[in-house]
Amino acid sequence: MAKAYERIQPGRQVFLNYIGGEWVESVSGRTFENRSPADRDDVLGVFQSSNAEDVNRAVEAAREAFRTWRLVPAPRRAEILFRAAQLLVERKEAFARDMTREMGKILKESRGDVQEAIDISFYAAGEGRRMFGHTTPAELPDKFALSVRMPLGVCALITPWNFPMAIPSWKLLPALVCGNTVVLKPATDTPLSVYNLVRTFEEAGVPKGVINLVTGGGREVGEALLGHPGTSLVSFTGSCEVGKHIASVCAPLYKKHSLEMGGKNVIMVMDDANVDLAVDGAVWGGFGTTGQRCTAASRVVVHRKVLREFTDRFVARARGLKVGTGQDESVEMGPLINESQRDSVLGYIEIGQREGARLLTGGHRLDKGEYARGWYLEPTVFGDVDPGMRIAQEEIFGPVVAVIPCDSLEHAIEIGNGVVYGLSSAIYTQDINKAFVAMRDMYTGIFYVNASTIGAEVHLPFGGTKDTGNGHREAGQAMLDVFSEWKAVYVDYSGKLQRAQIDLPRT
Repeated sequence: MAKAYERIQPGRQVFLNYIGGEWVESVSGRTFENRSPADRDDVLGVFQSSNAEDVNRAVEAAREAFRTWRLVPAPRRAEILFRAAQLLVERKEAFARDMTREMGKILKESRGDVQEAIDISFYAAGEGRRMFGHTTPAELPDKFALSVRMPLGVCALITPWNFPMAIPSWKLLPALVCGNTVVLKPATDTPLSVYNLVRTFEEAGVPKGVINLVTGGGREVGEALLGHPGTSLVSFTGSCEVGKHIASVCAPLYKKHSLEMGGKNVIMVMDDANVDLAVDGAVWGGFGTTGQRCTAASRVVVHRKVLREFTDRFVARARGLKVGTGQDESVEMGPLINESQRDSVLGYIEIGQREGARLLTGGHRLDKGEYARGWYLEPTVFGDVDPGMRIAQEEIFGPVVAVIPCDSLEHAIEIGNGVVYGLSSAIYTQDINKAFVAMRDMYTGIFYVNASTIGAEVHLPFGGTKDTGNGHREAGQAMLDVFSEWKAVYVDYSGKLQRAQIDLPRT
């Protein structure tokens, strides 16, 4: 028997939008297939190809629900988040396996993705009793001064495909605990993982209209959300190109927008580094999630004294990585998300060779035998890379790492900061003084010592500087600042008119 959120048609499973607490088909009457990047013959389901009318219905449902949801005490809202977190714990393995089929990342990483959703659910639920404001002495007698947070209204959440449950959770959970309602648009490559998340919250008891899910393309659904007069915030994770467009639409409307975009992250390996540990970090940072992370370590800046030793070991490790379907527990790197992304990465590999970088390993598509039906690519390493080359400046978003020589710590920091992005950076050194200098001078939102550029924890703020975003942070307590506004409150119990500043006695 088909469940409420799906329809069974001959030979396929059709998933629905979630609007106003009901699972409904798009008014467009159109759908799209969700195929696995590891095997394009593997169809996970059929999803709604929605339009502006679906968005209007979802926003109106969210606006109606906001009237009552904002009045639910935050600790009570948090109880629903706790229940959802517990359900996610129970379903972690099933959801991870769905995600591996859908997105292509290996099972270990999919389990980690779901675990991030679990972690942020528990953390955000705790904020229901820690949504602290401030009290402060007033400057006049018989007067009390304080500040409180208030919700924004309807939040439009536009999420990417590379972390299809973690990133939606980073946005959804703080939005809910602050008292907002949401319309969530997942990436068209990974809608099933977001369905699993929304279904979990539905079963946890989220009231009708508080969460609305509309699937479809950016041009049809995303654009309708950006300019909709009923949305108060747009929270987006994705490319800089799309992020700049979102800013250009939201700014004239005075609509709050939070942008988390690209990165060209660097690992700096000093001459005193533990080389084996640095290689471990570079392999994990460069090829984890097939390099499809905004925090991926796509540049490794290595001191010339250890350049040969590091490069030889790093290339050997990259060459030995087992590539294949992420459902195989022994596989270390899965496919790229789709054909377009693989073509884009192959284009950058050609650019690197034309620029004069030396291809040390990889660089070729894998499309024979077991790889024939997926979007596979060899782990790729370039040597003799100049910091100004495009492969050292532009985000590739694939399993391509540029090894760049440096002469000193200062030189490494100069190279590391010499890009338009500022998300994540790392240093490998045994010298605490060097570590602190780099920690001070690297202009990135995240910094690691003797660890790779990936692996953020949910109780610390996540985000970057420069073209990486527009200054907001996700996760940690800073997440509340995105999804709430401050209100200053003055309570005068003097029984008479008191005028601030004017009535203050002066000496």
